[in-house]
Amino acid sequence: MEKQLHLNLLASRPPMAGGFQSGSKMKMGPGRKRDFSPLAWSQYFETMEDVEVENENGKDIFRIYCSGSHGPVLLLLHGGGHSALSWAVFTNVIYNRINCRVVAMDLRAHGDTKVKNPDDLSADTMAKDIGKVVEALYGENPPPIMIIGHSMGGAIAVHTATANHIPSLLGLCVIDVVEGTAMDALNSMQNFLRSRPKTFKSLENAIEWSVKSGQIRNIESARVSMGGQVKKCEETTSSPGVSNSIGEGIIEEEEDEEAEEESNKKRMKEDDQEIKKESIFTWRVELSKTEKYWEGWFRGLSALFLTCPVPKLLLLAGVDRLDKDLTIGQMQGKFQMQVLPQCGHAVHEDAPEKVADALATFMVRHKFTEFKEGYLC
Repeated sequence: MEKQLHLNLLASRPPMAGGFQSGSKMKMGPGRKRDFSPLAWSQYFETMEDVEVENENGKDIFRIYCSGSHGPVLLLLHGGGHSALSWAVFTNVIYNRINCRVVAMDLRAHGDTKVKNPDDLSADTMAKDIGKVVEALYGENPPPIMIIGHSMGGAIAVHTATANHIPSLLGLCVIDVVEGTAMDALNSMQNFLRSRPKTFKSLENAIEWSVKSGQIRNIESARVSMGGQVKKCEETTSSPGVSNSIGEGIIEEEEDEEAEEESNKKRMKEDDQEIKKESIFTWRVELSKTEKYWEGWFRGLSALFLTCPVPKLLLLAGVDRLDKDLTIGQMQGKFQMQVLPQCGHAVHEDAPEKVADALATFMVRHKFTEFKEGYLC
């Protein structure tokens, strides 16, 4: 059986036949309808802002979502194709556990971040982006920062840490990405991407697909995060069917001037129906076009991770993820590891409380912060 693509670009696993995967929280009583309506970012983060950073070609604008005003900063980096909103439910949980600030950012070409060169998704460029955003936010004296990345974001977190783009780095947490299995899975990645739906008739439809396919096993997280994965695209202006219907309406209007008002109303109604019909959602990021960068994200990642001089935490969805270098490093006590079973690849979305508990315990143990008053760990 071919390996599941659990460690690569997407913050998700390929769907299993028959709907939900084992461990899904979506099983509900008979006849009870599930709510797939989207949830707003403001239910999980305190603020949203766009951060401008200078580059060679002008200015890049990075979208960030924040909570908290004191304590160490948790800098959250999402997986490929996802956005900062994948951290929404986790943010709500961790913020109630420990004294901290949270900054979740949309990486270049993802979410609502706008950059001059969205085609450059090299590890080096993306790591530099992180450093520039931190500098724009905090100047030359940034607060202590714990960088946390999932999948592709985990790889970028490692590259950012080893390149010393964050001088105040406290620690590093990587979620479900390991070099060996990631590299193995790249061969099958294009097939997986081709197997996904190309469009959705609505955002609710996209949310429903993400849950029923097992991509995200936590319906609450899917309802807030899928809006960062897909975008609305209007095809009305370029649709032959629409332009033809408008043209026919104009001809009818010229032939019968007495019916002008009625014709206008008819055409407006038809146009509205066409817009509704043609308003579809598609993926924000065409991951298949980023293939030339995949190897650069993951090759040599285990060695880089082990050489990072700060305390390190590796969270995995299964112990089978470990490659040889990490197995040896873990036996030598070079990092702390925790396996969170019954999760898909999107561990922080599927089990935000378990991830928050592991991270909170890790940070308090290393005296990076304290549990919030009144929180019973």
